[in-house]
Amino acid sequence: MQNRRAIIETRIKKTFSPSHLEVIDESDQHVGHAGHQGGGRHFAVIIRADCFKGISRVDAHRQIYALFEDMMPDQIHALKIKILS
Repeated sequence: MQNRRAIIETRIKKTFSPSHLEVIDESDQHVGHAGHQGGGRHFAVIIRADCFKGISRVDAHRQIYALFEDMMPDQIHALKIKILS
């Protein structure tokens, strides 16, 4: 199976065609947290995409989270999103 970071990156690129995208595995920062369970489940996304211009950050976040409904909370425990303007 493709690793979670790569899945996140692929889905976002395919859906939003970002001009900037970083997908960061922050799992090592959550050791000891109940959601850690071996790592690879806490991610940060930094994204810039034209499709987010003119919509609220809340709506942009909802669109991104919708891509991963099938993976949360089992495969992805936390997804932090930063949208660049």
